[in-house]
Amino acid sequence: MRIRALVFDFDGLICDTETSSYETARAIYEEHGVELTVAQWQDRIGTHGRPWFADLEAAIGPIPDLDVLAERRRLAHHEQVYAEAAMPGVEQFVADASDAGLLLAVASSSSAGWVMEHLDRLGLLDRFSAISCANEEVPAKPDPGVYRLAIEQLGVAASHAAAFEDSPNGIAAAKAAGLRCIAVPNRLTVDLDLSAADVTVRSFDELAVAGLDQLLAR
Repeated sequence: MRIRALVFDFDGLICDTETSSYETARAIYEEHGVELTVAQWQDRIGTHGRPWFADLEAAIGPIPDLDVLAERRRLAHHEQVYAEAAMPGVEQFVADASDAGLLLAVASSSSAGWVMEHLDRLGLLDRFSAISCANEEVPAKPDPGVYRLAIEQLGVAASHAAAFEDSPNGIAAAKAAGLRCIAVPNRLTVDLDLSAADVTVRSFDELAVAGLDQLLAR
């Protein structure tokens, strides 16, 4: 069935915000003599999981200056993200898809403000017809709500849409909403089980808009 719409995750897929999120938390853990491994962090990716400090408090007990630490980490994380470009191949693929007349949306567990600010910074915001993000009424992934809202906003059926995701939580959300899904992992998710996706590629450089229907028909 012909694809008419593409729905993209944002964090770790369009822009690598996830490495910074992990590294800034890991640095604070190190200050307190605690190791934070990638494996400990991975279940947080793509959803609203355990607080970033959960494993630290499990190791050392309640943190009296948590608010101060949280703000310092937030500032460091944001500073690093603002220096990030789009992930490899994303800008060209998005441009090609838009120019080909496909409808584009973002479906994210992050806030709409965060997603729109960075899409604008990357020069991509105008390419997207819908931004669907988790909020008080729409649960975060792996709940399919953000995907269902995205295709509703685009006015297409799930059978005519494909999703792009980097994590198991995101893939589960897309598939539960009835979309076919292409996994494009990043360095924090490349060793996770992404087999629930219909296709997995290493980067958007491996994808061509003209070949999506054939790729997903396998």
